Amino acid sequence: MDRSEYYGAASRLTYVAHFFGLTALILILIWLLHYRGGLNYESNNPNLVFNVHPFLMFFSLIFLGGEAMMAYKTVGAAHNVKKTVHMLLHLLAIVLAIVGISAAFKYHDMIYKEDVYSLHSWIGITTICMFCLQWVFGFFTFMFPKASIPTRNKFKPWHLCGGRALLYMAICAALTGLLEKSTFLQLSPHQHESRLLNFTGLAILFFGIFVDLSVALGYYTLYSHY
Repeated sequence: MDRSEYYGAASRLTYVAHFFGLTALILILIWLLHYRGGLNYESNNPNLVFNVHPFLMFFSLIFLGGEAMMAYKTVGAAHNVKKTVHMLLHLLAIVLAIVGISAAFKYHDMIYKEDVYSLHSWIGITTICMFCLQWVFGFFTFMFPKASIPTRNKFKPWHLCGGRALLYMAICAALTGLLEKSTFLQLSPHQHESRLLNFTGLAILFFGIFVDLSVALGYYTLYSHY
């Protein structure tokens, strides 16, 4: 395959990624609106406050994060345009993720429950902290004031690998969160809600896999001439 064929394959994989991403988004909304009563950060009902958390954490770090990665590596546009969209989508993801995490803390305060006690919360807190550091590092290295060209070339593969790792960390946090919530609700394996959560988890995982594949092929397209 020449470089154009790899680029075409990467672009086609984004369609598959979008299918799973939108499927996961729809399934999460069905779960929260139909089975869990909706979501409202300002509600006096702690369950409605909590429901903001899974929606925003998926939509921010996973969905928008994946979109930002694909926008930079697989979209045919000017380099500066792709870089700006990549940066802004990640910034929006950080803002929404902070709101999502605050919803979880607010929920715990409302029901007098301890914070950051589970593996899910440890993975989630670690992910958002590293996500922020990755954004700050990327902004100052590649956007403003910009490092030298040799320095940018040196750190670009590390930035790419870090982004891919953070996507999987966010997915890991989401899957452990769904499992934790299912256990907390004491759902039986044969309930419709339980199966819905399983399908949601699979859609999230496959979204991440196809985002990663498209980004990897897009990266190979850029550097295959070496």
